[in-house]
Order: sequence, then structure tokens, then C-alpha cells
Amino acid sequence: MQAHLVQLDIAWEDRGANIRRVHELLVGVAINSGDLVVLPELFDSGFSLNIEATSDAAGATAAALADLAKGHGVTVHGSRTIIGPDGKGRNQAFIVGPDGSTLTQYDKVHPFSFGREPERFTGGAEVVTYRWAEAQQGAEGPSLLVCPAVCYDLRFPELFRAGLGLGAECFVLGANWPQERAGHWRALLIARAIENQAFVIGVNRAGADPHLRYAGGSMVIDPMGEVLLEMGSSEGVGSLRIDPERVRAWRERFPAWKDGKPWLAGRHRDG
Repeated sequence: MQAHLVQLDIAWEDRGANIRRVHELLVGVAINSGDLVVLPELFDSGFSLNIEATSDAAGATAAALADLAKGHGVTVHGSRTIIGPDGKGRNQAFIVGPDGSTLTQYDKVHPFSFGREPERFTGGAEVVTYRWAEAQQGAEGPSLLVCPAVCYDLRFPELFRAGLGLGAECFVLGANWPQERAGHWRALLIARAIENQAFVIGVNRAGADPHLRYAGGSMVIDPMGEVLLEMGSSEGVGSLRIDPERVRAWRERFPAWKDGKPWLAGRHRDG
């Protein structure tokens, strides 16, 4: 099982250009059936509040992700904007299996208030998981249970703890994380891996949009907090083989995760 981190310099609000660029970046990459391809948050548009222009209302992004998955026989962890019944957007991680079917959709729970995201987006209401499996459905082979997250979610450990409660062994997060807070990105990715004894895959964008610059720094961290892959600031693809037994062996050998107290969530006392 290999993960391929596509650190894309996203073309502002240009779906077609971004889809084409993803395909270009993957040319020559040694992709095998059963691998996982991960794209940044809102890879098809950039972090835009112009949801009328960026919404995947016609399903073009969803179709492109399905074609990419079927073409390589891989799982694709993508991202898009959709518009909900309240007229506001949903910042959605959209995951497609090797046969092109939708494995799950996750709406970013924490809109980025500092960046005005709540003005145009509504946060999601549930934590979900999906199975990344090397073999086709029904066949035996290595697999990992993955919990998706999106960018600003990284600052909220309770979301990751909820994923752990669902059995997650790996957290995959797409982001548009700005250069000025790159140190937080790195530290928090490592912390989420250590505290949940899980793999963490974080894929950030590269380049700049009309508002901010981005430092890339896409990473893979193992369940003990060891950085297995760390990319620079340039556009490109980072690939790494993932061993699912690494998380299971560490959790069995050092089962700190069992000592968590889920009841602490929401527990407080005044004074």
C-alpha cells in the first residue's frame, strides 16, 4: 500500500486547469492498484468563498475523481465545494474507491472563522471513516480504516479522538494551510499522530492565491510520531509505502489509547 501526496499549486477558481494539473503531476509516478492518492483541500478551486462559481453542482469534480480512481485502480481522497439546502457551502472531502464508487463524504466540521469561511460555509455534523484497502472489494489484503479531516480541523483534537473511537487507524487531511503558520501545521500533525497512535497524512497546497502564500510541507507521520515523509514548498508528488501492521503493533505494545476518557468531552465546572 502506497500513499501519493499531490502537493498542488492550485489555479484560482479554475476547475479544469486543476484537474488537468493533477493528471500531469501523476505522469511517471509509480502508482499501483490499491494505492491512495490524496489531494489538497478544495483542490479544484483554492480556498475561495465564491461558492456560486466553485460549487460542484454539476458533479464535474466528482466525475473527475471517479475517473482518476478507476483509471489507476486506486482510492482517491479529493475535495470540493457543494451547496447545502441552507444555501451555504459545504467544504467537503470526497473519497472515491478503485471502482469509481463513492466511499464517503465528509463535510469540514470546523469552518475557519478567522478566514471568514462561516460567512459562506456551514460546518458538518459528523465524523466518518472509510476503508482504504489494497485489494479489490471482497478480496483479502492489507487495509487501514481512515478518518478524513480538512485543514482547520487539525486544531481540534476532539475530532480526531472521535475518529479513534470509530476505530480509525489513519487520519488523512487535505489543507490550504498558510505559510505564516507553517510551524503549527507541522507540530499539530505530529501531535495528532502521537496522541491517537495512528498514521497521519497531511497534504497541503503549494504556491499562492490572491490572498495568501502557502508553504507546502505535506507530511506522513507514523503512530509513534516519526516523520516518514516531509515535502518542501514546491509543487510535486510525494510517495510512501504504508505498513498497516505498524499501527496495530504499536497500539498492542503500548496501549495508551485505551486509557482515554471520552466522558471528559463537555465536562466542566464553573468556578
